[in-house]
Amino acid sequence: MIELSGVREVVARLVERACKVLPADVTGALEEALARESHQGARGVLELILANSRLALQKGVPICQDTGIDVVFVELGDQVRMSGDLVDEINQGIAEGTRQGFLRRAVCDPITRVNTGDNAPAVVHVNLVPGDRVRISLLPKGCGSENMSMVAMLPPSAGMEGVVKAVCGRILEAGPNPCPPGIVGVGLGGTMEEAALLSKRALLRPLGTRHKRADVARLEESIETSVNGLGVGP
Repeated sequence: MIELSGVREVVARLVERACKVLPADVTGALEEALARESHQGARGVLELILANSRLALQKGVPICQDTGIDVVFVELGDQVRMSGDLVDEINQGIAEGTRQGFLRRAVCDPITRVNTGDNAPAVVHVNLVPGDRVRISLLPKGCGSENMSMVAMLPPSAGMEGVVKAVCGRILEAGPNPCPPGIVGVGLGGTMEEAALLSKRALLRPLGTRHKRADVARLEESIETSVNGLGVGP
């Protein structure tokens, strides 16, 4: 039996940590980008981002004021027993972590545009998996980048070249709006909402890893090379 109060506490800690501590793989990618970069303006941006992340860690303050909307992924073991409303407890954890971390409250009612006051509700995805454990991943999705999201419905004749072209086209359109450098999540296949969900899950993968399928890994490499060859952003 899992007590839902424990879920609330874990989510509260995750909310605060995700907004204040840059993951090691992201820091490493920024440092590698700085080592490769020759453009002085771009180098300055990368240096400022790295300095900002160090200050945030030292002082325990948010890396960015845009806390966005929290996206929560729950892997729920099929042998887990719990009583109560899991999503409600997650949202209580969101509110608690937002208060404790002195994070900006950015979430508004989509109709009235009135701020909810606590960054809840989150967007919660629950996936049933084998086992007796619960795994929770939290992604604070900054609205500057979320506003640059795109769904493209491509005909089969577009092939993989069409996928690369669509992603690159969106990067060019977005320009500086998502605060480059960015991590691009791409989801392929299924219906519109399935592709969007896959693109969100992709953002949780450690940077530098490749898909286990060789053909998908080659597509990832092609997208990365093409996007970085556009000459936009640091």
